[in-house]
Amino acid sequence: MIRTVMFDLDGTLVPLDYDRFLNGYIQAISLCVASFVEPRQFIRQLLASTETMVRSQNPAKTVRQVFWEDFEARIGLVDGLAPALDSFYADDFPSLRQTLEVVPHPKAREMIEGLLETGYDVVIATNPVFPMEAITERMRWGGVDGLPYAHVTSYETSHYCKPNIEYYEEILDRIGRSPEECMMVGNDCLEDMVAGDLGITTYLVEDFMLDRGPDRREPDMRGRFENLVQFVESPEFRAM
Repeated sequence: MIRTVMFDLDGTLVPLDYDRFLNGYIQAISLCVASFVEPRQFIRQLLASTETMVRSQNPAKTVRQVFWEDFEARIGLVDGLAPALDSFYADDFPSLRQTLEVVPHPKAREMIEGLLETGYDVVIATNPVFPMEAITERMRWGGVDGLPYAHVTSYETSHYCKPNIEYYEEILDRIGRSPEECMMVGNDCLEDMVAGDLGITTYLVEDFMLDRGPDRREPDMRGRFENLVQFVESPEFRAM
């Protein structure tokens, strides 16, 4: 019986093209720290340390710890960089919403509220490569902030990233659910649908679908966001 629904954020609950978002984010953050680190050097190290973070299999370190240890090993300690990044997320990151012209899906919040009201737990299962402040901000973009989620993954608390299967195992452990009690909803054929390897029911949202080639997983169900809304309101879903 499904008791918990996990939702990816970017391209799923938040209607945006992830590649366009990532390009805008990288450009904006590199300009913000330009007085501390040459932008092209910063971008190279940011991407390299993010890759190290994504590949990490160390249960003793959060992905935040992995990122910063690798980043500082590559670039050294830079006075003033950390406060500049804090300022970026507080002051500059929110403006990306206007740049990307993100408009919340009119049914997203209503769908989640309906799930919560009928007794389901809801998890925001976004890839934890960003600090919580940036994740909360993108939840605002999608109009799904401020709700009583069972868990929201972020780089401060997660020890694994997608598509590592341990990412989903860690969520299950945190919320006290078995795979059979959960459904994962996302737009990435690998990062989100890999949850099915554990026995989690999967639903692929096709509006901003990401297909990463031969490692893709086939979802149990698929459709556009409007189809998802109809499905979670249906007797078929309630009977699962």
